[in-house]
Order: sequence, then C-alpha cells, then structure tokens
Amino acid sequence: MPKTPPPLDEDFLKKIFTHHLNRIYNGKCFLKKNLGHLISLASFKGLQLAMEEFAEDVNSQIVRMEEIYKMIKEKPVDLECNPITSIIRDEFCLDDTQTMPILNDLDLVLYVQLLEHVNITSYRMLIMIAKLLKYNDVKQLLTENYDESTDNDKLFLLIAKEYINKD
Repeated sequence: MPKTPPPLDEDFLKKIFTHHLNRIYNGKCFLKKNLGHLISLASFKGLQLAMEEFAEDVNSQIVRMEEIYKMIKEKPVDLECNPITSIIRDEFCLDDTQTMPILNDLDLVLYVQLLEHVNITSYRMLIMIAKLLKYNDVKQLLTENYDESTDNDKLFLLIAKEYINKD
C-alpha cells in the first residue's frame, strides 16, 4: 500500500479546487443573509461592533471569490450539503429565551470562531492547490481572505477574553 496518494493531474486539481471554493462561497453567502439577525442578538456593544466588522469581511471575501470564479472561468454551484450552512441555519444554537445574555454572546463568539477555523483551513488548502495550478492572482485573493479570517479569529478571541477575564 502506498504511503502517499499519487500526484493529481491538473483537471482533477481544478475539480477539487472548485468543489472547495463552492463550499466556502456558499457558506459565506448564506452567512451574509443571516448576519443582520446574528448581530442583533449580541448584547454587548463591543461584540456588536466585532460582528459588524466580521460582516464587512464576509462581504469582501465573497467579492474576492466572485473574482476568482471569473479568473478560473467557472461559476458558483450551490451544493446541497454544506456544513457551514448547517451551523448557521441553526442560528448558532442560540436560545431565544436565555435569561443570561452573556451565554448567547459567548455562543456567538464560539460559532464565529468555529466558522473562521473552517475558513482558515479551507483557504489554506485552496492556496496550496492554487499554487500547484499556478493561479498566482487567485492565490493572492485567497491569501487576503485567509488573512481576514485569521484576524477575525483573533478579534473574537479578544472579545471572549473581555467576557471571561476579571482584570
């Protein structure tokens, strides 16, 4: 049994690239539709501002991905199964009857970070494939999305620390 998979040809690499781009793109589009409601659930002004900044980044990332589709001469395909939309569809499992708003706030932080970790991993893989396909301009746009997701993860970690630390 081989220790590593055989190298993939260019056509197959492009299919893998497009598949994963579709997943993240569709997840971001679904998130964009639902962010207004999620922002309204934040009880702490700092969290609301962070969620608004996150929403701006989601919009920027969607625009970049639409540019990527043009560059690789593909169109987005809506996938039936998308784990990102499943997380968002349940509105981060927030409890409308919660009497302690801090719990919903921390759940918002948790799920945004969960989404960003999925995005970070997805962008990292897409960057690797773009490099193999010599999609240099695409790689740059993906790197910008990756950087934004990394920055958002750090921002929400700081927000969580504001809730949890007593200092």
